[in-house]
Amino acid sequence: MNANEAVPGSATDAVRMWLVERTYSDDEQNMVILTYATPDGERYFRKERALTSFSDVRDTTAAVDAASSNVGTVDDPDDRERYAAEAARMANAHDPDDVI
Repeated sequence: MNANEAVPGSATDAVRMWLVERTYSDDEQNMVILTYATPDGERYFRKERALTSFSDVRDTTAAVDAASSNVGTVDDPDDRERYAAEAARMANAHDPDDVI
């Protein structure tokens, strides 16, 4: 599937994004930031998650289908290259619904 195509079986404005980065927030304790990107590395989607307790289980999947209105453009060429490489690695190694 082309990174600009709609995801089959989902809303027409959904874009398939692959997990490329997981970082912890410097500003807030117990916050993890998940960054997903298109296979070409040109667009990204971020999710912030509060790690509230050990019993609060929320799976992180290899890919998400993000609304195109929630997707940003990656301006930095180095980030685009890094995101593209990691998105390709994830897409080759995992099914979209695989828990990471």
